[in-house]
Order: sequence, then C-alpha cells, then structure tokens
Amino acid sequence: MTVYVIVQLKMIDRAAYDRYQARFFDVFRKFNGRLLSADEQPAVLEGTWDRDKVVLMSFPDEAAFRAWSDSSEYVEISKDRKGGAQAIVLLVKGFTP
Repeated sequence: MTVYVIVQLKMIDRAAYDRYQARFFDVFRKFNGRLLSADEQPAVLEGTWDRDKVVLMSFPDEAAFRAWSDSSEYVEISKDRKGGAQAIVLLVKGFTP
C-alpha cells in the first residue's frame, strides 16, 4: 500500500537546512520514493500555519519508506535537517481500491 510522508518545517538554521537539502537527492534517489512537492509558499486556505515549508513524498509501502529513513546515509544527512528546522513529520497510508 502506498504511503505518503508529509513534512511541515519551521526553519531555525537555514545554512544547516541548505546543507541537508544539497545532499538530499543523492540519498533519496537510491530508494523507491517520489518527491511530489517541496513548497516554501503554500497557499493557506483555512486556519493558521506557522511553518516555512511543506514537503510531500510517496513510497510504494512502509517498508520502502523505512529502508530510506533508517538508512545510514539518510540518518547522517538528517542531522542537518534536524539542526536546521523544527519538523512535524506524518506518515499516512494511501487508499486501496
């Protein structure tokens, strides 16, 4: 079952986040994920939003997501993401027809 990762970021150290972002695709492309959106100016249609960026990714299943997120390569670069931004990270399941 397809899973989606929704990340809402609040920047706290842009230089650290930029280091993460510069290395992200080298790691991400080795796994079966798809980057669907990375938007620093999403339109807030309802409610309040105090974040600076939203990222949406998909993976074929949770195992593929975990293979990426738990990989030593991602764990290493994620230190800059965690140092550069406060994050709300959601893993949501897609519908099965």
